[in-house]
Amino acid sequence: MAVHPWIPSEVIAIEEEAELTRRFRIRIPEMDRFDFEPGQFVTLDLPISDKPAKRMRSYSIASWPDGTNSFELIISLQKEGVGTTYLFEHAQVGSTLMMRGPQGGFTMPPKLDKDLYLICTGTGIAPFRSMAHHIAQHKIPHLDIHLIFGARHERNLLYYEELKALERTTPGFHYHPALSREHWDGLKGYVHPIYEELAKERKPAYFYLCGWRNMIDEAKRRIQEMGYDRKSIHQELYG
Repeated sequence: MAVHPWIPSEVIAIEEEAELTRRFRIRIPEMDRFDFEPGQFVTLDLPISDKPAKRMRSYSIASWPDGTNSFELIISLQKEGVGTTYLFEHAQVGSTLMMRGPQGGFTMPPKLDKDLYLICTGTGIAPFRSMAHHIAQHKIPHLDIHLIFGARHERNLLYYEELKALERTTPGFHYHPALSREHWDGLKGYVHPIYEELAKERKPAYFYLCGWRNMIDEAKRRIQEMGYDRKSIHQELYG
């Protein structure tokens, strides 16, 4: 796989999406359009260390290919996280960030000929937002798609209204947000019982997992205990 060169990019918008979570819109002036596959990521070279390897931070692209030279990242401020602290304290509209990408193979199967489970927590929703909108906009044939998103509190539900609207307008797309630390009218608890109930008939399916290691490790174990093959599981680890 060819290594992409480092190129300058410009922050063109910053928006508060949720508590300690921001949307960063990035433009690449040197390109007329930035093409990528939904699910891929970019790497930023941030001025946070003298050692190159310690400056690199990778983030999944949260937007979908739209023929322009811009894209969106969604980033949460991490306690003691040097990279996110720099972005929250120093990045502003007009800032230049060196970037490389797109990269990664966490992309959709060539044909959506099985049910698709997109299981995530926190900003792990980024690649799945990209995939869902791409499928809807291009009217890609698909079976049932279940986006299962776990958060602690309602204030942490990223892109909530947008994904509810997408569910209303996209046949076969189902959005399942769940809260683990707060009572509300929706689903309660963790993501695991949700996909176990939805997939209890053991129909052929693809499982895509994105988030922190604990969630991914438990999901992989549970999905295989349900009788699915390890090859049906795809993951993108955060942190």
